[in-house]
Amino acid sequence: MTQSFTQIDRDHMLGLEKGLAVIACFDSAHARLTSADVARLTGLTRATARRCLITLERTGYAETDGRYYRLTPRVLKLGYAYLSSTPLNAVLQTVLERLSEAIGESSSASILDGDEIVYVARAATKRIMSVGISVGTRLPATCTSMGRVLLAALPPAEALALVEKAPRPSLTARTLTEVPAIMAALAAARETGHAIIDQELEIGLTSIAVPVTDSRGRTLAAINVGTQANRFPPAALISDILPKLKAAQDELARLVG
Repeated sequence: MTQSFTQIDRDHMLGLEKGLAVIACFDSAHARLTSADVARLTGLTRATARRCLITLERTGYAETDGRYYRLTPRVLKLGYAYLSSTPLNAVLQTVLERLSEAIGESSSASILDGDEIVYVARAATKRIMSVGISVGTRLPATCTSMGRVLLAALPPAEALALVEKAPRPSLTARTLTEVPAIMAALAAARETGHAIIDQELEIGLTSIAVPVTDSRGRTLAAINVGTQANRFPPAALISDILPKLKAAQDELARLVG
C-alpha cells in the first residue's frame, strides 16, 4: 500500500517520516527489497527510496548485497524502546502469565494501530495457530477478538471509517468481511463487554477478548484467550473462560489506575 507524503508544517520532519515508512514496508512477505520495490510499496520516488535505504545501511539499520536490502537486528531497538518505556506492558505480561497458568490456555494482549492489532504481551502454553504469534505480531483488527474489542471502544463513526477502509481479508469461510456485519459485531462487543471469534481468523481457532481500561474508562489495550474450537466453542468460552478473563481484567484495572 502506498501512502501520501505531505509537508504539514515546518516542525514536521518529512525526511524522518519517509525513513520510517521505508522501515515499515519490510515484513514477513517482504524480507528483501530493492529500491524499486520500496518505491512501489511506499509511493516514494526511486531516488528518494534509494537515499533512505543507503542512510539505513550506513546507520546500521539495514544491509545490502548490492541489489537487495534487508533490515538488521538493530531495528529491534526501536520496538524495544516502546516496550521498555511503557509500564503497562510489564503489568500485562505478569497478569497474562498468571491467567494462562490458571486455565492452561494461551493468552495475549494487544493495542490498536490503524486497522491492525499489535501484540504487546503474550503467555503461550501451546501453539494454536499455524502462524507463530509473538510480541510485535500484527493481525487484522476486523477479524480478531481483541481487534473487535478495541474497535468497539472507538466512537462509532471513527470505527466505521476504519472498518470501511480496512482490507477485510476473507481468511476462512467464516470470516466476516461485509461492513454491516462487522459493525454489528462491534455493537455486540460494545454491549456485552467482550468479543468472540469463532474460526474467522483460522479454522479450528476460537478466542474471546475483553478491554483493559483505566480509572477514567479509557481503553488502553485488550486481552484475550485463544484456544481450540473443538474444545472451547463459543458457549464454552463464555461459561468457562470469560469469568477468569474478567478477573484478569479487574486486576489490570486496579493495577493501571
